[in-house]
Amino acid sequence: MTLTISLAGLEDAEALAALAGELGYPATPGAMQVRLADLLARPDDHRIWVARFEDRPIAWLHAFVARYLVDDPYAEIGGLVVAEGERGHGVGALLLKAVEVWARAQGFDRVGVHSNVLRADAHRFYERAGFELEKRQGVFTRRLERA
Repeated sequence: MTLTISLAGLEDAEALAALAGELGYPATPGAMQVRLADLLARPDDHRIWVARFEDRPIAWLHAFVARYLVDDPYAEIGGLVVAEGERGHGVGALLLKAVEVWARAQGFDRVGVHSNVLRADAHRFYERAGFELEKRQGVFTRRLERA
């Protein structure tokens, strides 16, 4: 039985969409393919790893370069999901290791992640992995009318 971690490809869109739904962000395979293609076209700033068990995608992690005027660039986790029946077996930790290796290769000194206040299990996971709660904040969005 083999677990592998590799970079995502367009052929992973359907599986990534299904896993995104488990995270609470449902997406059609078509919508995921469009998003995935856009991110894969930006390999300097985005990476998406897929964990496969026996060639079946069971988890993914999307990381990107966070660039802000008020801070030095760093690696940010945009999403991490492990399939329901696969949690607690170290898959998430392996994906975190992949992003840490990438972040160091980019010359970054840290990896950040935002996690919904309702995701207590995720908070414990990140804390066990050495992440520290830096601040709490609100997320505000204003929907725009289509032109």
